[in-house]
Amino acid sequence: MPSTPPDGDPAPPDGHLPAQALARFADGPFGLYLHVPFCRVRCGYCDFNTYTPAELLGGAAQPRPGTTTGDIDSWLTAELDVATRVLGSEARPVQTVFVGGGTPTMLAPEQLGGLIGGIRDRFGLADDAEVSTEANPDTVDADYLAALARHGFTRVSLGMQSAVPHVLATLDRTHDPANVERAVAGARAAGLAVSLDLIYGTPGESLDDWRTTLDAAIALAPDHISAYALVVEEGTRLATQVRRGQVTAPDDDDEADKYELADELLAAAGYGWYEVSNWARRPGQECRHNVGYWQGGQWWGVGPGAHSHVGGVRWWNVRHPARYAALLSAGDSPAQGRETLTDDQRYEEQVLLGIRLAEGLPLQALRPVGRAGVPGLVADGLLDETARRSGRLALTRHGRLLADTVVRRLLGF
Repeated sequence: MPSTPPDGDPAPPDGHLPAQALARFADGPFGLYLHVPFCRVRCGYCDFNTYTPAELLGGAAQPRPGTTTGDIDSWLTAELDVATRVLGSEARPVQTVFVGGGTPTMLAPEQLGGLIGGIRDRFGLADDAEVSTEANPDTVDADYLAALARHGFTRVSLGMQSAVPHVLATLDRTHDPANVERAVAGARAAGLAVSLDLIYGTPGESLDDWRTTLDAAIALAPDHISAYALVVEEGTRLATQVRRGQVTAPDDDDEADKYELADELLAAAGYGWYEVSNWARRPGQECRHNVGYWQGGQWWGVGPGAHSHVGGVRWWNVRHPARYAALLSAGDSPAQGRETLTDDQRYEEQVLLGIRLAEGLPLQALRPVGRAGVPGLVADGLLDETARRSGRLALTRHGRLLADTVVRRLLGF
């Protein structure tokens, strides 16, 4: 979720959606994202909508409603009620649930399980529903993970980031690298699918450091690995450190070398890329929830600052937990603003997101100006010639490094 909400129109207090959006809602899978906005410590690179206990108290003797882990689940459940009211008869079983943050595992497993039960009661869960949560390795053990499985979770995404202590220190990550191995073992014992999240390009991280992290991640044999280039976001502690010259900014060439190393080592270990920053060990182990985003699916984002999309309408919630709770307490929707996508915007998003997937885009989905640019992109080694001959556009490894350039040329910019 971006640190600053986009421009848009005010959202109606009751959250109602246009009839056209509800009519389109029947198309494609439906997912729910639940945002838990709490972290014990704010990482220096993070600009997500999260709060530490000290930030929320702000000198107050007592926390305000919605600002503690003890009551956030009740407010998230209240927004589920808003969703069922707004979607009405169009509501249907949920195919994917993703609990993110923040650190969702600051909540007790019974709280997270209660949220899943609330979804099941209001919408129903598909028989093969994917139910994921992010987790800090320091906040879970075998008993916690077993409890998640009992409450209906099927998948856990562990924030490993790095296996190198000095890299973790630069990122302000507080977990012990050994806890990642213990968390993976606990998740396996509980029958949960496992994903590891990695970050490359941290100031001071060498190519050998990154290789150490990749080797450590692969040795744990997770079902899924995500690897993201570090981005220095304005307003973060890391951005201040870079501006003051205390650390060096990430280097594009260095990050490109690290991406290529990741793809090489992961492919050799049997992982196939299915999206620019994501690899699955076997077909069917992709993160279905995130695939729904990239394919332009429908989702309702529950929680402070969460974003949603239904039938071509996007909206975003107020960011502060106290304000979020106050709106729900008054019986209102917590949505702050929204926009209805134009046909041009929907097309641009289809190209922007779809080209990131290994399956790519159908050539015929492009407008004429985009199709005219395809031969040049193939000649430049950015699009795969074999895929093009079969009527699809798919990025080469080099093209993945320059995905934004490919998108601009396909859109004729």
